[in-house]
Amino acid sequence: MAMVKKSITVTDQQEKWIQSQMATGAYGTDSELIREALREKQNRTDEIEYIRARLIASEQSGFTKLSPNEILEKSKEELRKNGDL
Repeated sequence: MAMVKKSITVTDQQEKWIQSQMATGAYGTDSELIREALREKQNRTDEIEYIRARLIASEQSGFTKLSPNEILEKSKEELRKNGDL
C-alpha cells in the first residue's frame, strides 16, 4: 500500500501518551501507533454505520416487533459471530 507523508500536531498530553506506548515496545514508531489508531477508528465507524443501517432497515420494514435496543443487541451479536466486533 502506498504511503503518504503527513505532518500532524498533537497536544503535550497526547505526546506523553504516544511516548508511553512506544516505551512498551508495542510500536516501533509513532507512525505505527497513529496508523493503528486510525484503523481502529475506521473499524468503529464502520460498525456504527452497519448498526445504524440495520436499525433503519428494521424500523422501515414494519416486519419486526423488536425494540430498537433488541435490534441493536441482535446486530452486535451478528457482528461478534462474524468477528467484526
